[in-house]
Amino acid sequence: MTHLSEKELNTIKDLLSEEELLVKKFKMLAEHADNGQLKCQMEDIAAKHQGHFNELYQKLS
Repeated sequence: MTHLSEKELNTIKDLLSEEELLVKKFKMLAEHADNGQLKCQMEDIAAKHQGHFNELYQKLS
């Protein structure tokens, strides 16, 4: 593992929080979508941000 500075760790922590929030928002939007195509798009965007979250989280291991 690469040793990260405190500033880098704080930046990753902030990015993780932002990505987590985006996942929650897009999942909520998908749940409330009346249009099937729109629902699918919101779920895809949520999955994309979950992938971002997972990649960032791996940087901490």
